[in-house]
Formats: sequence, structure tokens, C-alpha cells
Amino acid sequence: MTDDPEREVRDWWRTEIIEMEPGMIRYRGYPIEQLIGAVSFPEMVWLLLRGALPSPDQGRLLEAALVAAVDHGPQAPSIGIARMAITCGVGLNNAIASAVNTLGDVHGGAGEQAMALYHDIERAWDAGSDLDKATADTVDAFTAEHGPFLPGFGHRFHPVDPRVPRLLALVDEAADAGAVAGRFAAIGREVERELERRKGKLIPMNIDGVTAVVYAELGFEPPLARGIFCLSRSVGILAHAWEQSQQGGRNKGPIPRRHIWTYDGPGRRDVPPRDER
Repeated sequence: MTDDPEREVRDWWRTEIIEMEPGMIRYRGYPIEQLIGAVSFPEMVWLLLRGALPSPDQGRLLEAALVAAVDHGPQAPSIGIARMAITCGVGLNNAIASAVNTLGDVHGGAGEQAMALYHDIERAWDAGSDLDKATADTVDAFTAEHGPFLPGFGHRFHPVDPRVPRLLALVDEAADAGAVAGRFAAIGREVERELERRKGKLIPMNIDGVTAVVYAELGFEPPLARGIFCLSRSVGILAHAWEQSQQGGRNKGPIPRRHIWTYDGPGRRDVPPRDER
């Protein structure tokens, strides 16, 4: 309780993100009228999440990662769900929400998990192990707890994910410019080499593994990798939902209606009279 109820109401929510009153909006202290036209959307994301504006090189690298992950086609559950949802007569916002709600630990969470793995390797590296030993020991611990598959490596469709070389090249350019340190790029590449040593074949980094490198290089915390991925993939979700709305169709399910699912239950049977059940 307080003797100042107005103060109590004002303090109910506390934020360093936005200051607003009639005729004034400031984000992290910057007037909105100065940000408009001067700051890109990725730079605005950085400002709100981190509290300061990025350098131009940092902003470009964040933008590249956001661009790289916008879409992967209707076979991706989130995109397929958006297209199905829109045929049910809901709005674009409902289709987007339905799709984003599927971005969990399996579909959409690998970037966060890869970042956590990279940070564990970095801690072992900083503690005095060589990078190769730090990586091998950390991978041993991870696989003992979680199983043989490492998040961020391997892809169902792409022998080599075409997004990875370009993003790694941009990380290298940013490191040469002093915008990032390049340590997580080295860690990601070493994980790839460690997997190849263990499996006897290349298990290449995928989009989750490389965006985890980018976000770790830029200093984001692992849980934000999933949130930023949601921002990126929402672009593709919106585009597919809108396209499907223009194509028409009602209640489109995941397969054409002439194809029926496999039934594995009992054969036809009659319901016994109530007194015999």
C-alpha cells in the first residue's frame, strides 16, 4: 500500500524501453521522429532488445541473419499451418499467431540450443582447453545428456545449406572490421569438424547453427535466438498466408482430400447393448 495511489499506478509497470505521453514517444531515450527514416528495422530490433543503437557493421550482420531465415516453404510446419489456418476463414493475424505458436524446441528452437552449446564450448575454451579439446569434451557432455544429434547441424533437404557459406563470410568480414570477435565462428566451424571426425562424413552447419553463430557474435543471449527467429520467419508466414488467401480454398488440410490417412485401429465392430457392456 502507498499514500500516493497515482504513483502506485504509474509504478505498476516499469520499463526502460519506451517513454510515452501525449505528443511524445521515445524509445530508449531516442525520439521516434529522429529514428524514423534514420534507423533500419533490424537496428530498431537491436535498440529495443539491447538498449543502444548498433554500429553499422553490427546492424548489417543482424539484418543478414534475419533475411536468411524468412522462409523455407510449405513443408515447414509453421508455413503449412499458416496456409491451412487462412483457409479456415481467420484473419492474417490469427494465421501468423497459429504458425508462430509451433516454433518450439524441435521446429524453431535449434538456434537457441546451438547458441547454448557454443557458449558451453567457449567457457571450456576460456578455462584453458584448446578449442578442439573444448569442443570434443562439450560435445561428449551434450550427447550423453541429449542424444547423438547436435542442434544446428545437418539438414533434411540440403547436402550443404546454401545460406551458411554466405552468412559465415559476412561474419568473417565483420570480424575483419572489428565489429565482432570471430570466436563463435571458430567454434561453429570446429563443431562441424568434430562431427566429421566422429561420423566419418560431413554433417554441415545449417541455418540454425549459422544464425546461432551470428547472434552469439553480436552478443545476444541464447533465448533471444528463438525470439529473433520468430521475427524473421514471421515474414515468410505472412507472405504465405496472404498468398493462400488470394488463391482461395476452404478448410484445406495437410493432404489432398482424396488421400486418406492410414488407420491402424480395430476393424468394424458393433456396439453391444448397454446392459451387456
